Amino acid sequence: MQTEKKLAITVFSFPPDKGNVGTAAYLNVFSSIFSVLKELERDGYNVEGLPETSEALIEDILHDKEAQFSSPNLNIAYKMGVREYQSLTSYATALEENWGKPPGNLNSDGENLLVYGKQYGNVFIGVQPTFGYEGDPMRLLFSKSASPHHGFAAYYSFVEKIFKADAVLHFGTHGSLEFMPGKQVGMSDACYPDSLIGNIPNVYYYAANNPSEATIAKRRSYANTISYLTPPAENAGLYKGLKQLSELISSYQSLKDTGRGPQIVNSIISTARQCNLDKDVELPEEGEEISAKERDLVVGKVYSKIMEIESRLLPCGLHVIGEPPSAMEAVATLVNIAALDRPEDEISSLPSILAETVGRNMEDIYRESDKGILKDVELLRKITEASRGAVSAFVQKTTNKKGQVVDVADKLSSILGFGINEPWVDYLSSTKFYQADREKLRTLFRFLGDCLKLIVADNELGSLKQALEGKYVEPGPGGDPIRNPKVLPTGKNIHALDPQSIPTTAAMQSAKVVVDRLIERQKADNGGKYPETVALVLWGTDNIKTYGESLAQVLWMIGVMPVADTFGRVNRVELVSLEELGRPRIDVVVNCSGVFRDLFINQVPSLFHITNLLSFRENHEDLILTYEYFSSAFFL
Repeated sequence: MQTEKKLAITVFSFPPDKGNVGTAAYLNVFSSIFSVLKELERDGYNVEGLPETSEALIEDILHDKEAQFSSPNLNIAYKMGVREYQSLTSYATALEENWGKPPGNLNSDGENLLVYGKQYGNVFIGVQPTFGYEGDPMRLLFSKSASPHHGFAAYYSFVEKIFKADAVLHFGTHGSLEFMPGKQVGMSDACYPDSLIGNIPNVYYYAANNPSEATIAKRRSYANTISYLTPPAENAGLYKGLKQLSELISSYQSLKDTGRGPQIVNSIISTARQCNLDKDVELPEEGEEISAKERDLVVGKVYSKIMEIESRLLPCGLHVIGEPPSAMEAVATLVNIAALDRPEDEISSLPSILAETVGRNMEDIYRESDKGILKDVELLRKITEASRGAVSAFVQKTTNKKGQVVDVADKLSSILGFGINEPWVDYLSSTKFYQADREKLRTLFRFLGDCLKLIVADNELGSLKQALEGKYVEPGPGGDPIRNPKVLPTGKNIHALDPQSIPTTAAMQSAKVVVDRLIERQKADNGGKYPETVALVLWGTDNIKTYGESLAQVLWMIGVMPVADTFGRVNRVELVSLEELGRPRIDVVVNCSGVFRDLFINQVPSLFHITNLLSFRENHEDLILTYEYFSSAFFL
């Protein structure tokens, strides 16, 4: 019976401070908990005493209601005596080597161990104790005898043996349980993650874009993960001096052929210095006589830099579990999805389609814009604005009066069902891109329509209820939903990928563009000389999100291509000739994170293979590939 089920919701506090209680990556934790509890209440769970608002819920947990005045302490749900703690916690003695006799200093009043949180009916919302090593991280990395502190152990003993939870729901990305000392895989009863979680089923809300650490939660704390949607990335925009600079550039473009051109350029140079852009852009001295062509180049370089700042992507707010996206959020997500070419699906990116309309290649526009060519910087801005406008017109047709995207399937059927009055065509008809290829646009927007259905079809609440009933939760890939919309809809039990399958063909294509741009920029900054050595960090999460794009960047700098076998496994590489490469090979220093080392051990032999390949081929330049992690370095 749902009314009898007991659920322990665990929120986190990191870094350890009252102001950080209930924080998690990309998630509005307390609003999400409130939403979840209201849904569980409708489903028959006992949540007696639940406040009317999420704000009141925060107050209940953050303030000790027994204190005479507004308390600086969290609400105490239970005081556990030392004898009770020792009788309930079989491994308590093993913690004394690091933390001394209980109760210790953490989660303690000097006599008892304190469990922080608040109980509503059969639901307990608890605050996971701090790691305990925050002030001494080196101890955690190198001490073989590291362990959780007594307060941490007391919390999980309370949840399992006093509150008697039927399940624990760890709420958000991420807590400390799965990172406690113990074997990396195959937990034994002597490993702390295993001892702490005991026999409690562990359900875990985890950010959809972080499958690598979700994998750690699965293998070290037996978690059934349920993915939640990360907020879309939105352009950073401009403010104060940068906005003024943008307005001056607009004035220059309309007045540059009049006598006011030199005067406006001097104002642009002066304002750029005030905004510290002279650290990024080479500027002439104020008042220096320069030709009209040089003025255009100076303005173009400044314009390119502020466009780069304006278009930086920032997370747009925080996600609330089970809440449909707003039109603005849907537009931000689809604009980024539409910006990528997907040759495997024969889909051209929206910027590429618009660039073809004016007889240009999008990569050339990016390159010329980076160089500060004014007309290309302006063209890039127009393409960016038109892309957003076309997607906005498309999404607007599926939006209700509250600005939320709902009933998408029915509305998209009417939009995509006929070739007339397509909203993106209507929008582009009033721009310089009115002749854009309608068939390519139609293919792209049909794909965006499928993506929009996935964005709004989250099953975050439904999957939680299935997990709490002991039912199957559908698995699905984790990663960046922009690069791989198959991550959507959320509410899936996240898995990562086959490490032998990376880097993929798409990742290699993206890596070529990034590396070529980087080398061009470095060459321009170094007086026409190619860089001799480049250092990169290979992160586990990034390579899962992008299906090996960072690793592909390493390969393309060296000048090799991965070769997949008939099963799609990448276990060898082939050398690209210097003639085809068109540049020298670049020495690479690779710093490898622990997660990458653990998850992608298959790729290390490929690095050896690269070196052997280069050693036995003639007519190649010397190459050093350095592979290092933590304090160890291997020179291959």
